[in-house]
Amino acid sequence: MSKTWYPVIDYLTCIECNICIDKCPHGVYDVTKAPCPVVVNPTSCVDHCHGCGNVCPVGAITYVGDNTGWTPLSGSKIVEESSCSCGSCEPSDKKVLVEYLYLDLKTCDRCIGTDIVLDEVMATLTPALELAGYAVEYRKTEITTAELAIQYEFLSSPTIRVNGQDICQTVSETSCGCCSEISDTDVDCRVFEYDGKSYEVPPKEMLADNILRSVFGIIESSCSCGNYELPDNLRAFFDGKKNKKCSCGGDCC
Repeated sequence: MSKTWYPVIDYLTCIECNICIDKCPHGVYDVTKAPCPVVVNPTSCVDHCHGCGNVCPVGAITYVGDNTGWTPLSGSKIVEESSCSCGSCEPSDKKVLVEYLYLDLKTCDRCIGTDIVLDEVMATLTPALELAGYAVEYRKTEITTAELAIQYEFLSSPTIRVNGQDICQTVSETSCGCCSEISDTDVDCRVFEYDGKSYEVPPKEMLADNILRSVFGIIESSCSCGNYELPDNLRAFFDGKKNKKCSCGGDCC
């Protein structure tokens, strides 16, 4: 731990987003003052740890004793190695890929509704992230076949990912009448859990919060490590959709 290295907050720039407090594992900040970042334990900070500075979206954090060449926001120069193991000291490449993966945008109310809400959220977040130096890409992909689902390791519809990671930590589903009608079989689709409630179409505040938390590393990443298997629910959807298109009722088409 350090007595000559600790963060200093520029309160004129700070937007009180609470990200630095959530990210710091060393107990430097007073959590009772959140979302306002108050340095209460400066000696708990680790020499040359730029963890909170690297995740600050507006560059409001600098460090006493910093002669490493590190600069806020860009995070492009860290000359000396840090002894910190918090995992956020290394600079990010400042790229954000938001992907929307879905089964249907013509019939499914959940996919259509989520698409509309996500468009609105991205229209708000993209300029702010770009202002903070991020390169933002927003991509939509219709999952039309089982093969494509396997390629994308698709678990449930709809899915929103940031840099390859699902913004939801768990998959919750309920019966979807629209997709069941499309495939002539019982199909479950995703519901979004937020503040103790379930939503077939996620509220804007949930998407904005989870996307930002994913961008700044507050939502822990998960890795399937090659263990993906196509869920039976999706397999039934694709098989049913294929059979419904076939006039003979079989799978010859």
